[in-house]
Amino acid sequence: MTPILAFDIETVPDVKGIRTLYELPDSVNDADAVVFAQQKRRAQTGSDFMQHHLHRVVAISCCMRWGQDKIHVGTIGETSDDEETMIAKFFDLVETHTPQLVSWNGGGFDLPVLHYRALIHGIPAARYWDMGEGDFGDSRDFKWNNYISRYHSRHCDLMDLLALY
Repeated sequence: MTPILAFDIETVPDVKGIRTLYELPDSVNDADAVVFAQQKRRAQTGSDFMQHHLHRVVAISCCMRWGQDKIHVGTIGETSDDEETMIAKFFDLVETHTPQLVSWNGGGFDLPVLHYRALIHGIPAARYWDMGEGDFGDSRDFKWNNYISRYHSRHCDLMDLLALY
């Protein structure tokens, strides 16, 4: 039986990234830096919703089912864990269990944010990025069913699925 990992992330604006992107001095406080970035974004797009790379992950909650009778509901990591540790633990679950991921708008938000933040922190995720040419023994299966391609079953985005009806 394929393990299933239903997950959702929670984010806050990445003030450090905003400061770097807009070259804001330290004299600008964090709240004003975020307001400045939101105003710039609203002027560009009509919405103040920040780009994926400017979201800092503060929680990854999930429900994992594996085996016939094992289920765990919780938040990945400890309250003292930083963003890098939480994201690394998420991708470690993928590496270890190769679960089917289940999300709501995960393809549009959660996974792109995790992609960018993993890149920022240098977190490897070989199994997750496997497109059928990796080092895993069953890697050929990933050519036709992987985590990255939109309508493959390794990631079920419930928002996409329900939009078909």
